Amino acid sequence: MDTYLLTPAFLIATACAGMMGFAIQRGATCTVAAVEEILERRSAGRLVAMVEAAAWVAAGLVVAQVLGALGTMPVGYPVQERTIGGAVLLGLGAWLNRACAFGSIARLGSGEWAYLATPVGYLAGCLAFAPLGPQPGPVPLAEGSPILQAPAWIVLPLVAVMAWRLARHAGGSWTPHAATTVIGITFLITLLLVGAWSYTDLLAELARGMAGGAAARGVLFLALLAGAILGGWIAGRPGGTRMTPRALLRCFAGGAVMALGALLVPGGNDGLILLGMPLLWPYAWVAFLTMCVTVGMARLAQGGLSRFTATRRARTPRAGA
Repeated sequence: MDTYLLTPAFLIATACAGMMGFAIQRGATCTVAAVEEILERRSAGRLVAMVEAAAWVAAGLVVAQVLGALGTMPVGYPVQERTIGGAVLLGLGAWLNRACAFGSIARLGSGEWAYLATPVGYLAGCLAFAPLGPQPGPVPLAEGSPILQAPAWIVLPLVAVMAWRLARHAGGSWTPHAATTVIGITFLITLLLVGAWSYTDLLAELARGMAGGAAARGVLFLALLAGAILGGWIAGRPGGTRMTPRALLRCFAGGAVMALGALLVPGGNDGLILLGMPLLWPYAWVAFLTMCVTVGMARLAQGGLSRFTATRRARTPRAGA
């Protein structure tokens, strides 16, 4: 066994990944669910919670930077046509899958086992589409992240705001908003302890034959999934739903389309929300907003088609009538 997996830092990171999975089960980090809430309830609560999770990570990165505790951060990329195209595919894949990368973990935790096909489809998509992607890939930006160039004096007001938000959530109910805050904090701690990680990035790197650190990140992914399953069990969610061929195919295809989108952006939904957006990379914000708009348009088109089909059926005379 790799001794690194037994270090205190990695054990704490694993516990945080498990807590993150538990919070995902109750949080508001699914882009599809956030867009559906806007369309059906005229509420942006989930979307605001997702932005706050990114804000928690951003604030923590600033504090860590000032304290000299920040490791190497991911690079940014310019906003290009492929950014928009990839984000559209991310949105279409999430709509087809009926959940984004985060939402798929929550669905698995609730016992919807067809979503096991989503990461399998994602890996298959990375393997199939990697040779088809534009070559060469986007050139990283030369300048550093704007958030990491913040002046040191900003740490004090940031810590004050973070303490105020924590006090508001402390002792309260386990609301989706509070759960999303936990997601941001636990991801931040894990990031500082073991570096950048996400299960979609892990699958993409495995497809490219870059297996460095795969064992450690695989353990973190299993902890994430275990936390989600525990959260679903405690919440009393019905589990063990039957895996139909149609559901498996839908999840597999959705994962594959999301993989193609992530190759183009580059970056998956989870990495955009919890890394790209906190680092204030414009491409991440553009990709996320484009993904949301795509999910919304697909959802509206689906609803319009359903109403049109229902109207035609109602107007078609029955045989023998």
